[in-house]
Amino acid sequence: METIRKIWNKTWEKYFENYKVMGVFEKILLSIIFSILTGLSAQIYIKIPFTPVPITFQTFVVLLSGILLGKNFGCLSQILYFTAGVSGIGWFYGGSFGILRPTTGYLVGFIFASYIAGYFSERKNKILGMILASLIIYFLGIIWLKIFLKTETKNLLLIGVLPFIPFDILKAIMAGIFAEKIRGKEDEKV
Repeated sequence: METIRKIWNKTWEKYFENYKVMGVFEKILLSIIFSILTGLSAQIYIKIPFTPVPITFQTFVVLLSGILLGKNFGCLSQILYFTAGVSGIGWFYGGSFGILRPTTGYLVGFIFASYIAGYFSERKNKILGMILASLIIYFLGIIWLKIFLKTETKNLLLIGVLPFIPFDILKAIMAGIFAEKIRGKEDEKV
């Protein structure tokens, strides 16, 4: 087990050493990889019968994109994900695509959430960043749901926020632990 931990630590130390000296092209390539990971994570979903919004693993990847790529390239990864999905690549949840869907607000929220997670991570305040990132996803998600479903705010909270809070807390904790293990190595050197 000790050997695995040493390999893990060494791998991430090298990642951040390399990331700091990477050129723009390489960082864009990493953004593309994270957009693909976001699309793959959308295929891990649970449909809830009373809401058009599924539980997905995307939030985890969105938070990590900001933490590992920084605010700008993390944000770029989510812009690429969103743009490709509305342009016809079927990598939104369940292999869907397009803009006229109940989850579009959440997807737009991913762009801002990745930026926020990266911004606060760079300032060594990951917890605040993940909380604000999650809130922006909810906020933009229910604004779009309001337009899409034309229902009361109380109903929007019941179908667009409350069922997801426990899962998003778990995903944020997982991203935080993962990020702490990874970024902690970089933060120790500063």
